[in-house]
Amino acid sequence: MSSGPQGSDPRPEVRDAQTAPGPSAAGRPAAESAAGGQVERRLHPFTPLRRAWVPIAATVGVLAQQGDQAGRWVADLSALLRVAAVAGLILVFGAYGFLSWWFTHYAITDTELRIRTGLFFRRTAHIRLDRLQAVDVTRPLLARLTGVASLRLDVIGTEEKDQLSFLGEQEAVALRAELLARAAGFAPEEAVSLGEAPERELLHVTPRELVVSLLLNLGVWVLLVPGLAVPAVVWWLSSSPWAALAAVLPMLGAVWAGTAGRFLTEYDWRVAESPDGLRLDHGLLDRAHETVPPGRVQCVRIVQPLLWRRRGLVRVELKVAGSNNTVLVPVASKDAAFAVVARVLPGVDLAALSFSGSPRTGSRWVVPVWWKGYALALSPEVFAARHGRLCLRTDIVPHAKVQSVRFTQGPWARARGVADVHVDTGANCTVTARLRPEPEAATLLHDQAARSRTSRATARPDRWMTEPGPEA
Repeated sequence: MSSGPQGSDPRPEVRDAQTAPGPSAAGRPAAESAAGGQVERRLHPFTPLRRAWVPIAATVGVLAQQGDQAGRWVADLSALLRVAAVAGLILVFGAYGFLSWWFTHYAITDTELRIRTGLFFRRTAHIRLDRLQAVDVTRPLLARLTGVASLRLDVIGTEEKDQLSFLGEQEAVALRAELLARAAGFAPEEAVSLGEAPERELLHVTPRELVVSLLLNLGVWVLLVPGLAVPAVVWWLSSSPWAALAAVLPMLGAVWAGTAGRFLTEYDWRVAESPDGLRLDHGLLDRAHETVPPGRVQCVRIVQPLLWRRRGLVRVELKVAGSNNTVLVPVASKDAAFAVVARVLPGVDLAALSFSGSPRTGSRWVVPVWWKGYALALSPEVFAARHGRLCLRTDIVPHAKVQSVRFTQGPWARARGVADVHVDTGANCTVTARLRPEPEAATLLHDQAARSRTSRATARPDRWMTEPGPEA
């Protein structure tokens, strides 16, 4: 299933165009066109309830800041005035939510998705379909209970994600499929009829596997011990439970993020392959449906904590240009994880990489003890660097994704005859081959620049909704 791509539009992407509110916008029906005869659509009727939480949170924040004074204001009011004040606030909050929903529309043209928002100042986001790199469906807990979902749009060259919150679940899935099909170059009529692209499951992380991996996370236990000991010491020295609470909260927050928080986020993790990229489904309370777009992965990191190695477990993280997707596999056996990485980096066999460590002479004086954790591997497809002793991390960068190569050498490293070589990618990611012999580092600098230039020239462009195959 394939089709020719859309023609490249030389115009820069326009995302924030603001205009003063006009009287004609208020009476425009939902199905009426903003321009060019395109049908505009509204969000799900549940959206006003979600939008109403903005002024509610602001009001609660003001009352909390005023503290005792707010309590005196409320005490001075009669029962009738209190009821009237609550009713007035509910009316104002409801009106805000309704009007913000009423003035929000979206429409799909042949070349872009337009999102118009704003009650007092109008904002129109023009999202070019040929620059879409991911369309994610998220279902927070309350949204799942009400049968709605949010659509998040990743666009090349932007850090901010536009959202359509909320749509009916079926409508969100259908719109996602339509946007991806149009981004691939299909005609509008054909894009609507294609529906969701088929998928094939590659990996499923069971809750038991996830719990075992969290219990074997040495970093969590390292945080938990001082998290319990420090508050007790503070309480004993200060005799103040509030001081102890202030000391324990940051550490408990870190422990929560590394245990229960990660469990809730990575629960029932599934990786599936489809023509529009790798699909990631996960989450216990908030369910997320994310996409790793084809050809946009800049760097892959294999993480092996100390207690995971005897069980042969690894974690796979990603750096994707313009996307917040950072985890590909939360935990899996090395063979299973490498099989998934092979779908992200076609032709790369991670098991075949041969790493050479930093030289003992010189390196041990620059970085004592930890120098043994540094190693480098090169293959025709990737540049790979390893570092770490307790937690082993291996960063893999395809040669075609390298944007610059740098040679650095401090005075102490120069005296010991070693140097570092850095490769930079388009996702603000730098991979460093540390403590290489100086002649090797100088040669690596020029050879890596040549490899990257050649790889970019010969790389096959990845397109949406096309099955991987040999070059034409």
